[in-house]
Amino acid sequence: MRYVVAAKAPRKVRLGRSDYALRGISYVTVTAFAAFCALPFVLILSASFSSESAIMRDGFGLLPKEFTFAAYEYIFRAPRQIIGSYVVTIVMTVAGTAIGLFIIAMTGYALQRKDFPFRNSISFFIYFTTLFSAGLAPTYIWVARYLELRGSYLAVFLQLLMTPWLIILMKNFVRSVPYEIIESGKVDGAGDFRIFLQLVLPMMKPALATCGLFLALGYWNEWYLSSLYLGSTVEFKPLQYHLYNIINTANALRNSVAGSNVSITELPSNTLKMASAVVATGPIVLLYPFVQRYFVSGITVGAVKG
Repeated sequence: MRYVVAAKAPRKVRLGRSDYALRGISYVTVTAFAAFCALPFVLILSASFSSESAIMRDGFGLLPKEFTFAAYEYIFRAPRQIIGSYVVTIVMTVAGTAIGLFIIAMTGYALQRKDFPFRNSISFFIYFTTLFSAGLAPTYIWVARYLELRGSYLAVFLQLLMTPWLIILMKNFVRSVPYEIIESGKVDGAGDFRIFLQLVLPMMKPALATCGLFLALGYWNEWYLSSLYLGSTVEFKPLQYHLYNIINTANALRNSVAGSNVSITELPSNTLKMASAVVATGPIVLLYPFVQRYFVSGITVGAVKG
């Protein structure tokens, strides 16, 4: 005869007035903080749909003043160029983040292996680059003259692929992965690369999400390296550099007509900057909520219970 033991129902905890008051204060505080963080984005979005004359006359506000699409029409007046810039930026961001994450994860894993004899020496050289830099001139000469990458997307792509800080971050996270897991893989006859792919890499999701976000932001917001190595040699420039050129062209146009009879209030400047910020930050802001949930879990994943 089998006996079935009924599971006890979880005990319901009664909350007192102080608990409800504390929850209420917490909800109000978090809501107020979220609204405080969202106000700048609302201000940017509102100004991008306002007319330049209203901005110069009344300043910025939370609601659009003299609603218009003039700033966006100025940005998208050459749709082929803006679409091409989006494609270039998206391809570089996706490919650079994926390849960079894989290389950074392998580097952090190898530098944390206790049986790797040169891990301390290589870690020192990586850390050394965070303290001293060769500077702009030697880097430019190396990339443009010796590697002959001037005018190529690789000049921008390769320089953002890895950063010493992300390697150190990944290395410190791999330290929390129990070494017994690696030893169990060796006992089962798995090679180093298979252990990394099937055992270690799935446990590194929080670190991968965090480093991936930093890599994606670096590629998405890049404009300085593009101005150095791409210039006018490529047809489609990265999005940020393309918007940067649009704003500079608009400012030059305003300065050229400043002494003429044309009203400068009809030429977008402040509204153009706000519209450029919306066009540039919109996709990356939508991506952030899908990655943010891994940040807190990265604190405890891989911990060894004593």
